[in-house]
Amino acid sequence: MSPIRVLLADDHHLVRTGFRVILEIEDDIEVVGEAADGERAVGMTRALRPDVVLMDVEMPGMDGLEATRRISTDDEPGGPAVLMLTTFDRDDYLFAALRAGASGFLLKNGTPEALVDAIRVVARGDGLLAPELTRRVIATFARPGDRPGGDVGSEAALDSLTPREREVLVLVAGGASNAEIAADLHLGEATVKSHVSRVLAKLGLRDRVQAVVFAYEHGVVRPGG
Repeated sequence: MSPIRVLLADDHHLVRTGFRVILEIEDDIEVVGEAADGERAVGMTRALRPDVVLMDVEMPGMDGLEATRRISTDDEPGGPAVLMLTTFDRDDYLFAALRAGASGFLLKNGTPEALVDAIRVVARGDGLLAPELTRRVIATFARPGDRPGGDVGSEAALDSLTPREREVLVLVAGGASNAEIAADLHLGEATVKSHVSRVLAKLGLRDRVQAVVFAYEHGVVRPGG
């Protein structure tokens, strides 16, 4: 199996070096390049076609949020997953990253093991949020007046889901894995994977993280429900 190809984007050379040291001891991960700003990260992503871009939020010139938005909107099939990292524990960064198309969001105070695991998760097409950030997303949607502006996905697209696909969306929004959804709905995991793919395609969503945001924004699920 080919290694997961990772591009590092951070304006601090020591941070990039630290990430490289952590990642290159893993047999299934290869660091293919480094970028010190968002503009270079976009250009190197288009040139190198990594599987995962490890993206800092705050960088000079084009920041990581705008770079993520440009990478996510490129019309390239099978494009890279963007895993955002930041030192700053701020809700506006979290929601902006999700809306920009990030597949995951982690704080830099995590462990090396958590970083490696996160790269593997987003590389296989799943979305990822640190547990404390997932709780914050749900808490924010529990306060309607505090919800971040703008919608992920289309309200009209929701009507295109079959009853089964809607069931799958509800379970995805609850954080269930494909195996858990399969057990709950008495389906095979391959069938569940197909359902999830169709849900994302119909709703115009990139991954499961955006599916969670969509489900809460459009009232498909509610905190505590």
